[in-house]
Amino acid sequence: MATIIITRMAATTTSAPGALALFVWLSPAFPVGAYAYSHGLEWAVEAGDVSNAANLLNWLEDLADHGAPRLDVSLFAAAHRAAGDPARLAEVNELAVALAGSAERRLETTAQGDAFLAAARAAWPCAALDSLTAPVAYPVAVGAAAAGHGVALEEAAPAFALAQFGNLVSAALRLSAVGQTEGQRILARLTPRLAAMAARALLEAPETLGACALRSEIAAMKHETQYSRLFRS
Repeated sequence: MATIIITRMAATTTSAPGALALFVWLSPAFPVGAYAYSHGLEWAVEAGDVSNAANLLNWLEDLADHGAPRLDVSLFAAAHRAAGDPARLAEVNELAVALAGSAERRLETTAQGDAFLAAARAAWPCAALDSLTAPVAYPVAVGAAAAGHGVALEEAAPAFALAQFGNLVSAALRLSAVGQTEGQRILARLTPRLAAMAARALLEAPETLGACALRSEIAAMKHETQYSRLFRS
C-alpha cells in the first residue's frame, strides 16, 4: 500500500523583498512620472541633433560617458553606501541637488525623487527613506531604498542605469525620432556600456563627481523656453 505523506510548510514573510522590489520601483508603473521627462532630448530632436537611430545612439553614448545620467548612477551608488548614516546620506542628497545644472534638471530629479519618496514610504517603508527630507534627488531616493531593503549595490546600480536610458529611448520613440525596433537595438548596443559605467560608479567618491556633456546641458536650458513641448524637461 502506498503511503502519501503531506508536508505543510509554514508561511513566512520578510521585510526585505530583495531584487524584486527594484523591478517594481524602476517599472514605468511606479508613480514617479518618469514618462513626463525627456532630459532635454525634446529640444535635441527639435534642433536636429537627434533625428535617427545613429545619432540617437551617439547622443546616449555621450550621456553614458560624460553626462548627467552617468552622474546619477554614481550618486545612486553613493546614496546606497550612505544609507545607514543619515547625516552622510543628507550630504549626498545635497550634492545631488546642487549638481543639477539647470532649472529643468533640478525639476527632473527632485520631482521624481519626492514622488518616489512618497510612494516608497507608503508601500515599501524603511529607515533609510525615513531619514530623507524633500527635496530629494531621484537617484538618492532609489539608492537609499535599495540599500534599506537589502538589494546589493552590484545588482542595483546596473538596473538603475538601464532604467534611466530605457526612459530616454522611450522619450525618443514618442518624439518619433526612432521606431520601436530601432529603440530596442539601441538599448542592446548600450547595455555593455551601461554595465561598465555602473561598475565604475561603484568606485567613485562623491567628492570627485561631475559631468560635462555640454550639448545636453544646453538642450536642457533651451527646452525651458521651447515653444511647443510634450515633456517637462
